[in-house]
Amino acid sequence: MSRRWLHRPPGSNWGDFGEDDEIGRLNLLTREKVLEGIAEVKAGIGFCLSLPLDYPGGNAVNPKRFPPQLRPTRREGRPFYNLVWGDVVPGLTDVSSDDAVLLHNQYSTQWDSLAHAGALFDIDGDGRDEVVYYNGWRGGADIRGPGDPRGGNCCDSVVHAGRLGIETMAATCVQGRGVMIDLHAHLGNERSEVGYDVLMRIIEQDDVRIERGDMLLLHTGWARLVLEMNKSPDAQRLHASCAVLDAHDGRLLQWLGDTGLAAIAADNFAIEDARKTLPDSYRGPRLPLHHLCLFKLGMPIGELWYLSELAAWLRAHRRNRFLLTAPPLRLTGAVGSPVTPVATV
Repeated sequence: MSRRWLHRPPGSNWGDFGEDDEIGRLNLLTREKVLEGIAEVKAGIGFCLSLPLDYPGGNAVNPKRFPPQLRPTRREGRPFYNLVWGDVVPGLTDVSSDDAVLLHNQYSTQWDSLAHAGALFDIDGDGRDEVVYYNGWRGGADIRGPGDPRGGNCCDSVVHAGRLGIETMAATCVQGRGVMIDLHAHLGNERSEVGYDVLMRIIEQDDVRIERGDMLLLHTGWARLVLEMNKSPDAQRLHASCAVLDAHDGRLLQWLGDTGLAAIAADNFAIEDARKTLPDSYRGPRLPLHHLCLFKLGMPIGELWYLSELAAWLRAHRRNRFLLTAPPLRLTGAVGSPVTPVATV
């Protein structure tokens, strides 16, 4: 029994990795799993699985997230960019540039940390729901934001995940065996919700083997469409294109939990349909897959990865496994992070 909670959500693994655990399923990325990933390297070819971080472009795809803004740093009031050192110290011939960035951490290719999605849940058994996150870490105390009683001044700059921050994920190195399911090869660019039956059929047809501690990548083709739009995204078209997982399929969610995956990522907006219209009578999480993975299982979620080139190479060589290396930025207290994943085949 944890000192933070008396009850854990049904179907969760809270406490299984220790009462103070902050990395969840990444505990399954053991030395043995790293070696299994390395054993998949046959050709010595690396694939960059990140979009350029200024894609999709604008904020039409997600109104609250904006492209990165680069600015020069300043020295004694002057921009530190193409700075001729001889203008500062006579006789020097160096030229230097130095910059800063205003970055929305989940604008482009990204990881969601376990502090990204929590839920209302009665962890004390006192009949009152509380804002809690994976393994019982609490909103307002462990994950603090504007307006929280213990969060300091009430302004947008006061945000800090004192627990479950992305830096805990970065410290694991996030390296092991990746496994690809190529949904796009079977379903194309048409919008479709993939449930358990369809997913199992694709897995069987492509002879995909998934084992405990693997990291699963889903190729839908969505990120390729983003690239083709050249930073002028047609949000309506994008949100009506390519496959998403049917997060309301109970058997699919059960399978995701039972496989023992360490992490899951896709090249689309949210893996599941983040804009699905729910009936007025619905009660439950808006994003059931996020709720299962981040809140219940401690399984990090990657979004907007670029997978098309890797998927094409793997299909041409009748493979679906590879070494995946994908640590986020070690940015203390952040709930998400850009990532430049690398697959080595």
